[in-house]
Amino acid sequence: MSLDDAMQTFIIECRELLESMEAALLSAEEAPASEEAINAIFRAAHTIKGSAGLFGLDHIVSFVHVAESVLDKVRNNEIPLDPPLVALMLQVCDHIGLLVSYLEQLKEPDNDLLEGSAILQAGLSIYLSDTPPPSASTLPVEHEAPYESEGGTPVETDNWHLSLRFNQDVLRNGMDPLSFIRYLGTLGKVVSIITLTDTLPPLDAMDPETCYLGFEISFSSNADKAEIESVFDFVREGSLIHILPPRSKISEYIELIQSMPADDMRLGELLIKCGTLTRQELEDGLASQRQVESPDQAKPIGEVLIEQNVVQPVVVAAALDKQKAVKDVKTAEASLIRVDANKLDQLINLVGELIIASSGASLIAQKEALPHLLESTSTISRLVETIRDSALSLRMVPIGGTFSKFKRVVRDVSAELGKDIQLEISGEETELDKTVVEKIGDPLTHLVRNSMDHGIEPADVRVARGKPVVGTLKLDAYHDSGNIIIEVSDDGGGLNKDKIFAKAVERGLIKPDQILSENEIYNLIFEPGFSTADAVSNLSGRGVGMDVVRRNIEALRGTVEIRSVLGEGATMRIRLPLTLAIIDGFLVEVGDSSYVVPLDMVIECIELPVTQAGHNAENDADFINLRGEVLPYLRLRKHFEITGEPPRRENVVVVQFGDRKMGIVVDQLMGELQTVIKPLGKVLNKIRGIGGFTILGNGRVALIVDVPSMMQEAEHAANAQISDAS
Repeated sequence: MSLDDAMQTFIIECRELLESMEAALLSAEEAPASEEAINAIFRAAHTIKGSAGLFGLDHIVSFVHVAESVLDKVRNNEIPLDPPLVALMLQVCDHIGLLVSYLEQLKEPDNDLLEGSAILQAGLSIYLSDTPPPSASTLPVEHEAPYESEGGTPVETDNWHLSLRFNQDVLRNGMDPLSFIRYLGTLGKVVSIITLTDTLPPLDAMDPETCYLGFEISFSSNADKAEIESVFDFVREGSLIHILPPRSKISEYIELIQSMPADDMRLGELLIKCGTLTRQELEDGLASQRQVESPDQAKPIGEVLIEQNVVQPVVVAAALDKQKAVKDVKTAEASLIRVDANKLDQLINLVGELIIASSGASLIAQKEALPHLLESTSTISRLVETIRDSALSLRMVPIGGTFSKFKRVVRDVSAELGKDIQLEISGEETELDKTVVEKIGDPLTHLVRNSMDHGIEPADVRVARGKPVVGTLKLDAYHDSGNIIIEVSDDGGGLNKDKIFAKAVERGLIKPDQILSENEIYNLIFEPGFSTADAVSNLSGRGVGMDVVRRNIEALRGTVEIRSVLGEGATMRIRLPLTLAIIDGFLVEVGDSSYVVPLDMVIECIELPVTQAGHNAENDADFINLRGEVLPYLRLRKHFEITGEPPRRENVVVVQFGDRKMGIVVDQLMGELQTVIKPLGKVLNKIRGIGGFTILGNGRVALIVDVPSMMQEAEHAANAQISDAS
């Protein structure tokens, strides 16, 4: 059994709404929430409740309804959105997410889940009990001006106000005006009547069959406007009948307008649906609008209805705002389309096969040396490259969404640790492959929690060290040489090299007399079971996590580096490829084997000096002078144990990863090519120096060189040579 498309869409939209709701609540905790932010929180809850109702999810509807009622009071300025309420609402968001997860897994709500709903509802109910009803002071300023009827009577009560001017022939037509007023009593209570005599002629000029009187009526009723208007259906022609709602109804109309679905409705339809305007009043207004001599002189229908005193200006303004919001949403939706991720993956796979086929066609064209065929395959190659870039861009998403989730993590963990920590985010617009974004979440969570627990000191320690009481955790992302860099940094105590070294010796990871560089010491924290925590807590001390971080990052063909200054803080720098699917590569050959080096890491290619060719072939690493710079290099022939004699002329591919450079010695340089990365199987994925494979146009397999691990091999070999020399 699987969820249908509509339910899947509901689940996705719920999660998006919960994310926006949580972000707004976290912002409200740091600074007073704006009216717009509060309305956004309310709309998110209202939309979730309404959508759940469409699917008959009563347990979700009943739970969200209580939260929505509390948010409605916040919106009406009856209760403040203070930190305790924000904390409660964040728990509500979590619980709604849990309810949606049960729904996605096709699980019925169990007793624990329902009990959790009941506990939170009880907490919310506190805000709903013993609170005074909304007063006039809680309404927006623009609502406070009294509305005047045609007779000049202000309307500022909680009763309906009816202004009646009957057709003067109403008596002559056999209708009694007072009978209609008496019939109003069946719908409610006539509170007061003011009889208007301003049109009465002198006594000697009066016609006994003509109605000269007008009436201003205060009417208390729960009926809607259309129902009240229907009382006067038989005398509407030739009469002036205005029905103004109670003051309390105005805020209700505005709320109804704001909560309406995002349908593309005209102004009159919006006002009719919310109940402030009747169909007959709209038709009368449209008829009046059409009576002008030139269409260019016609007033907007909203102005016409206000002039006719059938709707209030604030209600029209709310309807116009709703129209604008709907239009903005429609414009945004018109530029976006939701695509199944599996379909997108299938497209990328097909583009990969197209690249391989195009490469094969190019090889045939080069072999045949036919000018027209060469030109055609060259055009196809350019088009394929454009299609590749376009297809890959479809999978690129900003990392800001992942970063934003850590606002909640930092808030909760800092409260658990009893530390005051602020989160600073930058580079959230940086884009990378959706697959990478999905898989980097867990490693980032480990690093963030580790920085908060181990890195940032308690308040008293920070004060003693002359630091601000509030600790700072930073998340940053940026592009660098075809890679994306994600940095997690803190202004805490930094890493203690001596403590790490001593703990590693104690764990038997290294020997006491072993000489390690600063980076090698820092990297010991990524070893399984390593921990410098003095005590086990809910967050740390069990030696589980940092080894998982490195393993997950390496699975994405990335690396993690550590920069630290004792007493000032530490930075964890993650370097990842922009995409895991297709890259530009540089093809080289060693003996009968082909290899691909990621093109964005290639700096230049030079010929290996004759004095170095074949020199120290028994060693993996050596050095050359690159324009005054000492450059270590590694021979692929030796590294992969390729048999046969090297050619008289060897080449060096100079590569750079981060701030490190090295050379890779190969036999031949074959040039650039588009590379479809395919993962190695479980048997081969542990081989160092290989990050995958690709299929060439001629059907042969080429291995993709893992430059970072090659650099580590070269550094180890260079350090060994230096150690031996000393």
